[in-house]
Amino acid sequence: MNWQDRIIINPEILVGKPVIRGTRLSVEFIIDLLAQGWLKADILKNYPGITQKDIKACLSYASNGLKTEDKATK
Repeated sequence: MNWQDRIIINPEILVGKPVIRGTRLSVEFIIDLLAQGWLKADILKNYPGITQKDIKACLSYASNGLKTEDKATK
């Protein structure tokens, strides 16, 4: 999954937070929903403008960030 195809960072959208392309839904928001126990189906039902691939891109973005953070601490 290439998250760059679906996640954008634009200083004019949500103060530069990474968001799902074409929306104002931040990666952080989607990750928080999943952490609260929301199922992918619940997110898709409540936010019809996004897809399963968008959710996967959010997870991939977060994973990539953690890997980068881990390398920086070594």
